Amino acid sequence: MKITFSEGSGLNDSVYGKCQAPIRMFLEQRGEQFEQQSVLKNLFLMGTSENYGDLLTTMTAMSGFEPVGENGAYPADGMQEGYSKLIVYDTWKDSFAISAEMIEDAKLMDLRKQPAAFMTSYNRTREMFGAALFGNAMKAQTSMQYKGKQFDLTTADGVALFHTAHPPKVSGEDQCNLFKDAFSVDALGQMETAMHLFRGDNDEILDVAPDTILIPEVASLKKAVFAAIGADKEPTTANNAFNYQYGRWTVIVWSYLNQFITAGTMPWVLLDSKYNQTYGGAVWNDRIQLAVRSTIDENTDANVWRGRSRFNAAFNDWRFAAVGGVSTGEDLPD
Repeated sequence: MKITFSEGSGLNDSVYGKCQAPIRMFLEQRGEQFEQQSVLKNLFLMGTSENYGDLLTTMTAMSGFEPVGENGAYPADGMQEGYSKLIVYDTWKDSFAISAEMIEDAKLMDLRKQPAAFMTSYNRTREMFGAALFGNAMKAQTSMQYKGKQFDLTTADGVALFHTAHPPKVSGEDQCNLFKDAFSVDALGQMETAMHLFRGDNDEILDVAPDTILIPEVASLKKAVFAAIGADKEPTTANNAFNYQYGRWTVIVWSYLNQFITAGTMPWVLLDSKYNQTYGGAVWNDRIQLAVRSTIDENTDANVWRGRSRFNAAFNDWRFAAVGGVSTGEDLPD
């Protein structure tokens, strides 16, 4: 994680100068450690921006070649812009202070605790924000409240990320990626097949191939998932038939999801990580990386550390994911 530091005037000539480098080093180490453990990079197309906001859009497919006979004229074909989605970057801030007495008395434990808690808070905020987006989307909501601010959960087509009737831009029928079936080995195969048949805005078959299973931290759901994909034979059958789901899935068990899903439910999501990275299904952009500024408070003599960043995330192309285990969804097709 890139962290930009700036120091107030005179800090290196004061008692605070001795603690600047250790705290700075600790913040960097803590940031890098948390980033390595984060699952955001597996669920979002992570990027950067230099703009106030960015318009996410797609292009529809061409209609294709046509038989024209001998010496026939070339038919006119083309593409058009698909649905678009505007993502505007929010500013996120926090701060902590090191008192003069703490420095003077060399309270090393306290000096470590505060910057550690600061970086943990920043990274946890990012992780929880991402989980809030997915968790509330898994309830088929179109918006959510997070830390007092309203965030949009619709995709570029104007409906919720998980919906029973995603409308096409050009031609074709409405499509569903919101299903009620609880997780099972049969439901896994049925949802995978349904995603293989997702169509684009011009009614063309796409290359959607889910490879990731996302679930909350629920013991019975974890057991069901790993029982379905964890052995190369099917132990419940008399002849131990080959289990074609074995070795094909990345499983993400995200404990941060638990506080954002409906209590007592066990939703599960299939995602195509490659489609997401290629076409921007879930997009996360950092406008300003974390910038940490250190100054002396003239009233209290405390060494104040302030952190500021700008980022936001949004859903764009719904086809990268489908959810099961949601009561308002449809039955999975056989």
